[in-house]
Amino acid sequence: MKPLSILTRMLLAVLLPVLLISGLLTAVFLTARMGDMDKAYHQKSQALIRQLAVSSEYGLFSANVVQLQVLVNAAMQESDVVSVTILDDRGLTLLTAGQSRLTHFPLLGYAPSATFDTRRGVDLLVQPVFPSAVQLDDLLGTSLSGVALKPALLGHILVEFSQEALLVREREVWVLGLFVLALGLVLAGFLAFKLGQGVMVPIFSVSELIKRIGLGDFSTRNPLLPNDPLRELQIVLNHTAERLATSRDDLEQRIRMATEALREKKEEAETATLSKSRFLAAASHDLRQPTHALGMFVARLAQLPHDPQTTGLIRYLESSVHAMQDLLDGLLDISRLDAHAVPVRLSSFPIEDIFEKLRASFVLNAQEQKLTFHVRPSKVWVQSDAGLLHRVLINLVDNALRYTQMGGVVVACRLLPGGEKIRLEVWDSGQGIAPEHHQAVFTEFFQVGNAERNRTQGLGLGLNIVKRTLKLLDHPLALCSHLGQGTRFSFELPTASPDLARLTPQEVTAPAREFEGRQVLLIEDDVLALAALESLLASWGCELRCAVGAVQALAHLGRGWVPELIISDYRLPEGANGIDTIAQVRAQVGGDLPACLMSGDMNLDLSEASKAAQLTLLHKPVRPAKLRSLVRHLLNDVETN
Repeated sequence: MKPLSILTRMLLAVLLPVLLISGLLTAVFLTARMGDMDKAYHQKSQALIRQLAVSSEYGLFSANVVQLQVLVNAAMQESDVVSVTILDDRGLTLLTAGQSRLTHFPLLGYAPSATFDTRRGVDLLVQPVFPSAVQLDDLLGTSLSGVALKPALLGHILVEFSQEALLVREREVWVLGLFVLALGLVLAGFLAFKLGQGVMVPIFSVSELIKRIGLGDFSTRNPLLPNDPLRELQIVLNHTAERLATSRDDLEQRIRMATEALREKKEEAETATLSKSRFLAAASHDLRQPTHALGMFVARLAQLPHDPQTTGLIRYLESSVHAMQDLLDGLLDISRLDAHAVPVRLSSFPIEDIFEKLRASFVLNAQEQKLTFHVRPSKVWVQSDAGLLHRVLINLVDNALRYTQMGGVVVACRLLPGGEKIRLEVWDSGQGIAPEHHQAVFTEFFQVGNAERNRTQGLGLGLNIVKRTLKLLDHPLALCSHLGQGTRFSFELPTASPDLARLTPQEVTAPAREFEGRQVLLIEDDVLALAALESLLASWGCELRCAVGAVQALAHLGRGWVPELIISDYRLPEGANGIDTIAQVRAQVGGDLPACLMSGDMNLDLSEASKAAQLTLLHKPVRPAKLRSLVRHLLNDVETN
């Protein structure tokens, strides 16, 4: 094959880049222009039908065909409009204009719609017409704007738009663009040929300069000679090198700025997370004080004799208090999971133990909602943390009942092939979860369909706690859900061999006044909490001395009274705290008295400080049964020692 001449190669070297760059620029320009034209066409058609819908509201409401005819005639003046049809709220045609190409009306609804007939080249836009929203107030002056009312449908506007003119304009733009591209190529080839005849020597200098620029050496420059036929090109290349050098420096600066901005955003996100945790801690502490007292009062109230009706009300009150405590426990769980302060205590236990608790907790709730709630019995033993697993299932079942209107909820345990693992499943027949929300439902405070933050639908913490807790337990979580077909949450956990010592448990009933005559020092600055604890502990038989701080506590000791147990709140008046106060009482008595600390604070530092002081920390609100168990344990230690 005969080698190409230098001139031919030079022409190719000039024309090919010109062709490539011109083609790309032309394609980008024409594509952008086509997009702008198409966007303008759709915006114009949408604006026209919306304006027509707003203008026809009164005509549809009053069945004023004359006014509607005026609007239709005005709309038909637009060049792209093929036909206009106005339907009433029953779908009957009130008025039509133009040569409609429709063979049948599309499905009408409460939302605007658009369809395109590629065969006829027609866009059909459908716009429902609603009466204008009016702010209503009731007779007492309270606004009714928060009431979600379904808007009354007045009718529909159907407008057909032809794309023929748009397609013609697009073809003209393409022809013009290709003509400009061809003309540019012809001119570039002609000029390159003329110039190439006299630049055989300077072209090597230009080629070398381009080569150095391509290698990233933007500081290189060619000398400008007076008789250089490529003088202008040399100038352009020199300027190009300068601009590239400037652009590179600017890009490096932007990268540094972007990196700094990302670092600042990261710090802001971390600060926001810490602020959220501090807010939850403060809010939870303030809520836990009265809730803690309320739980104690209800427990004491349940011990008193009542008629059957009052007993039933107390049972409902106790359930409500437990629900409130569960909500606060959810906030505590989030805070503790953030701080990695949740201990995992693995043990072997029958899954039926947790199933029994679920039945007792949710069967009444399901009946009130007229739903079925079924927990399939199982004799399987598993290896996990019973407390954390129970809370996971509580959150899943509570979430399933909350979002189920018909049908019910099923909790089942399935043994996997091999017998080494089981899969726990929670099924519901609720509304289901759209695929785009399958990941978002596990984030904090996210709830599908609860933008108004209705408290009856929870806080959006349950599934987040479930995901974090199961990750902590190393139990893989899976979600299967489709809109209108219910939801299934499932996770796997290992099986375990039955513990024969636990197969015949003995029921132990604590006596009413189990701690008769035991001396207890109670330190609490909150009036309600103090009264509640005092009443509850007294009902158990404890001999109490109450104090609001270290001064009163030491005053009791000064009168010769010695406690057997100290129960103290953490936050005390004048900046004092329960840890220091217990230490002072112990120093006064001269021994390590059994003591426990109660607090609504959720920070990890308090837990560490309590452990260092050899104190058991109870987070408020404290369940009476848990407090009684701890008091029994601490007083038994005294007798043993």
